[in-house]
Amino acid sequence: MISMGSLFSRQSAPLLGVDISSSSVKLVELGRDKGGALVLECCAIEQLERGWITDGNIEKFDEVAEALRRVVKKSGTKTKNVALALPSSAVITKRITLPGGMSEQELEVQVESEANQYIPFSLDEVSLDFCVVGPSKSAPGDVDVLIAASRKEKVQDRQGLAEAAGLKPVVVDIESHAARLAAGRLIEGLPNRGVDAVVALFEVGAMTTSMQVIRNDDVLYERDQAFGGAQLTQLIVRQYGFSQEEAEGKKRNGDLPEDYQSAVLRPFVDSLSQEISRALQFFFTSTPYNRVDHIMLAGGSAPLPGLTESVIQNTGFACSVINPFDGMEVGGGVRLKKMVREAPSYLTSCGLAMRRFLQ
Repeated sequence: MISMGSLFSRQSAPLLGVDISSSSVKLVELGRDKGGALVLECCAIEQLERGWITDGNIEKFDEVAEALRRVVKKSGTKTKNVALALPSSAVITKRITLPGGMSEQELEVQVESEANQYIPFSLDEVSLDFCVVGPSKSAPGDVDVLIAASRKEKVQDRQGLAEAAGLKPVVVDIESHAARLAAGRLIEGLPNRGVDAVVALFEVGAMTTSMQVIRNDDVLYERDQAFGGAQLTQLIVRQYGFSQEEAEGKKRNGDLPEDYQSAVLRPFVDSLSQEISRALQFFFTSTPYNRVDHIMLAGGSAPLPGLTESVIQNTGFACSVINPFDGMEVGGGVRLKKMVREAPSYLTSCGLAMRRFLQ
């Protein structure tokens, strides 16, 4: 008996993409229209207080769970299934080559035995997953397999947050993978559909700037730098004597003294641009590459006035701030102006929401 579902193109079950970073919780829900085009159904951001999450560890569980409840309410969604992500620092990934033609069960056994060699703690303490990436380029007949492992408590913390907020965790991904998935759509918009283009993707977070260099879906280089938008808040505190909360609020609302542009913002943008340039130099010195075709900026600090121009000037490469919702239709419940202003912050949550169509 053929199930009816397989005879019709079924709409995959609704799924929320939720990105929990050190400074905020971001939520995205995507759908498709009748023609198959992506639709942004809803998105929302809820700020977190400093210290609630530190280095990817949840320090204030109840407060973060409450913020997650608020962001769900704010978004207006009725969906309960959620895709979450762990920071790359909490996950060990390893690409291995295995013989082709293995059953799922044989792969599992082989992956466990390989994982034992790479993971510095007992497999009992680990959540382990793998996926077949595709045929091996170096060994015909073999397949490349990506192994991902994280300590169980890290995964359970994220799952527990979702459950405490009344959600059902169905996917736990890696932040950098989700960001790449969302950026992949935008790379296809580059000349020649982005084929063979070397793209440096920078996500400028509050505490950390993550860099990935991508070519044809392959990651050539990854690096995190302890530099981000929180440093701008600190500069505002020092310059004007505001409290941390006041400075953060005024930074977001643009409610700052007249000399802010020249005394605080411009020097910060220059140093952020130099950090990006320095990160590229590290990439060039540790790989055979000596140029990139395009720099993409995402994250809360990406749209800072003058940053794109400063990066172009410092590096000599094309650079743009990316909107992960580019080319999507926008649902009636989305506040367009607010979404466009905040769009670069949603890169990872958008990638997580896209998992709905990859299940």
